[in-house]
Amino acid sequence: MSESQYDLIVIGGGPAGYAGAIRAGQLGKKVACVEMERAGGTCLNWGCIPSKALLKSAELYQKMLHADDFGFTVKGIEVDFAKVVERSRGVANQMAKGIEFLFKKNKVDYIVGKAQIEAAGMVQITEGDKKGEYLTAKNILIATGCRARMLPGLEKDGQRIMTAREILDRRDLPKSCVVLGAGAIGMEFAYFLSSFGCEVTVLEMLDDVLPVEDAEVSKFVERQFKKQGITVKTGTKAEKIAVGKKSVTLDATKGDKTEKLEAESLLVAIGVTANMDGLLSSKVNLEMDRNYIKVDSHYRTNVRGIYAAGDIIGPPWLAHVATYEAVQAVNGIFSHGEPRPMLRFPGCTYCQPQVASIGLTEKAVKEKGIPYKVGKFPFTASGKAVASLESEGFVKLIVAEKDGEILGAHITGAEATELIAEYGLAMELEATWEEVHGTIHAHPTLSEALMEAAAATHGEAIHI
Repeated sequence: MSESQYDLIVIGGGPAGYAGAIRAGQLGKKVACVEMERAGGTCLNWGCIPSKALLKSAELYQKMLHADDFGFTVKGIEVDFAKVVERSRGVANQMAKGIEFLFKKNKVDYIVGKAQIEAAGMVQITEGDKKGEYLTAKNILIATGCRARMLPGLEKDGQRIMTAREILDRRDLPKSCVVLGAGAIGMEFAYFLSSFGCEVTVLEMLDDVLPVEDAEVSKFVERQFKKQGITVKTGTKAEKIAVGKKSVTLDATKGDKTEKLEAESLLVAIGVTANMDGLLSSKVNLEMDRNYIKVDSHYRTNVRGIYAAGDIIGPPWLAHVATYEAVQAVNGIFSHGEPRPMLRFPGCTYCQPQVASIGLTEKAVKEKGIPYKVGKFPFTASGKAVASLESEGFVKLIVAEKDGEILGAHITGAEATELIAEYGLAMELEATWEEVHGTIHAHPTLSEALMEAAAATHGEAIHI
């Protein structure tokens, strides 16, 4: 039996796993990272990165269709859908190579395979070229993440039934598609498919699309989707799903009304489930919380020497949160400072209009009973947005009435996912609305809307 000794073994090579492994390498530790498929995990290979490449293609195509608005005459635009998808795969491949380079740079042993924790301090490679080998370490970090959740009785085939993974590698555009779930993934792919001419219907069980976002933002995005020709049905359940050779049929039920729907494809985007298959031997009993690994503030499980970070410990299932958690976990493991708690994080959706937020929604602030003020600034009043033909959307800032603390920030519109960082930094530094307002923002920029929204909380916005 061959055996290798490490300071840290990381299981999973996604945003949590690779970040944790690289951080340990930076600290001069001997590290192994075991990943089933390829460095970067689901996010880099089958999620965040390739999907953004596809969305950029969709956005550019839509701009070209409206070239006349910019003073250009463009005729005969043709879409090579397979090439659009191939470009996204190339982007993912390039980024995965980058992670593999960083492993080498930081002296991380990268092992392609599947790992099982045999006991505290011992891992066996159960699949891959090093199958049967054992790794030992004082510390093990579980970062196996999540995978798309399927409805019982449905099996993905890449044509009739898809999750995000299948659509990312599909070389033909379906003529019609029903998207189950109006969270970030469902809304992003609904926009992507519709942009290229697919007839899209979005079904959401809850009353709003993007249910975790501020209600005003959700309702605005729903209206914009409908303007784009996307059918959106909220408060609606999908029942009696039947898969045929050429189409999928289902009942869309809202209250006591049922509508029959038929489409070429069905995209299931109803959430995720933890990747625990084959992870633990019968000798390792980790405490769980709703099917996710339970950890303390130092990311320690109930078994000494075993830690967990990222999606595997539960929501929010976000790549940037996973990276943060893993780095904090590793810092704590090797006594490089106390792990910092995650007090707040940005959430982003990359459809058009984009959506980004951080902190509390207005509903949450009301429920907490905090006296507050709201400032809103529309992009129609932003010179840069109007000049760029990107004036749909708004910035909404929620601040405490007592001391001006920023409680929540919500942006929908052009570059919302980039703009949210300013409010994130402001909240991290405990800046007030006055300090954001008092910071001179370059003109003309979209970021001026952040300043104006801050001013609007106290009736001081200049341009509305």
